[in-house]
Amino acid sequence: MTELGELRVGTRASLLARTQAQTVADRLAPVVDGPVRLVPITTDGDTTSRPLTDFGGSGVFVSALRDALRRGEVDLAVHSLKDLPTEPDDDVLLAAVPAREDPRDVVVARDGLTLAELPTGARVGTGSPRRAAQIHALGLGLEVVGIRGNVDTRIAKVAAGDVDAVVLARAGLARLGRLDDVTEVLDPLLMLPAPGQGALACECRSDAGEVATLVRTVLDDPAARTAVTAERTLLNGLEAGCTAPVGALADVALGDEGEEIWLRAVVAHLSGSPLIRMSATGSTDDAAGVGRRLAAEMLSRGAAELCQELVS
Repeated sequence: MTELGELRVGTRASLLARTQAQTVADRLAPVVDGPVRLVPITTDGDTTSRPLTDFGGSGVFVSALRDALRRGEVDLAVHSLKDLPTEPDDDVLLAAVPAREDPRDVVVARDGLTLAELPTGARVGTGSPRRAAQIHALGLGLEVVGIRGNVDTRIAKVAAGDVDAVVLARAGLARLGRLDDVTEVLDPLLMLPAPGQGALACECRSDAGEVATLVRTVLDDPAARTAVTAERTLLNGLEAGCTAPVGALADVALGDEGEEIWLRAVVAHLSGSPLIRMSATGSTDDAAGVGRRLAAEMLSRGAAELCQELVS
């Protein structure tokens, strides 16, 4: 039992964010000598319906939570890790990456259909340039429609007939108990997820040593941290924000010489072509190096131009 007194956990105010943060709070509660309380905070991304690309694609859901940490209003902030900027922030520390949910994307479509079963011209909703680019790359003749909103709002657009399908992160639906709505789980060979998708990030102030030690000890999952380190280092190496058309997924597996990391990545034009898809392997002790090397290879193939298309 750690004598921290009350532990205040900052979270976005959405149902999904609060559900994610509650899982963190529930794991910490037995080892804290005091209550563990959620503190909902409204972020810039929650107060507008504008496309996230209008904000430059970096930190739109994160900055308000980090500011609350700096002001001492919360002791810990829980984010969807894919929302974190890749640039370091000296004031905050990534104390833990808990065990990761399934990172794949899923389809929720009318009549129980898969993407391939939708008719030519069917409307597929997503607010993600990454998903839009990879949907176009499949060559199915689908129309991609830009949408935003929480999980319920987006699924409701299918029920209302506004779109024929939406593409979402499986992890969010799993955490909300909505997997029965899924009509297809997308193989990463067809659609790579966002770097860090399915993982949570638990941040505290850099000077909050006792909180950081507690959170790391209770929550940090080495395999998840290794995988997202490779994915986010790749994203940083490409100098791409979290809304750029970049997909990446790292898997940790046992190889001939012990544990290895296999990193796959894709960068695509919003139209789906051109598309650069590459992979790299390496030691789990060098996850960041694997990400840097793959980013350099992709840059040599023209990835920078594709990553910059949203701001040109």
